[in-house]
Amino acid sequence: MAFKPLHDRVVVKRVQSDDKTKGGLIIPDSAKEKPAEGEVVAVGEGARKDSGELIPMSVKSGDRILFGKWSGTEVTLNGEELLIMKESDILGIIA
Repeated sequence: MAFKPLHDRVVVKRVQSDDKTKGGLIIPDSAKEKPAEGEVVAVGEGARKDSGELIPMSVKSGDRILFGKWSGTEVTLNGEELLIMKESDILGIIA
């Protein structure tokens, strides 16, 4: 990827959700919510303290994460729909 996020920003690719419920019902596209789960594609170097010291990022490329429903800014890079968000918008890493 030719895009490098700055500071404590993260580039995330949404993970597609299932088309069926556990009971076998098919969910139409109009009823689907955008998933709040994704895979980290790229990370910045981290934020800086007032003293100038670098605060390292807690996530790395390849991590699967959960984030808030309205988190991030949607962008299209190389024909791919991605989200750019701050590390603080990430709720957790899926192990």
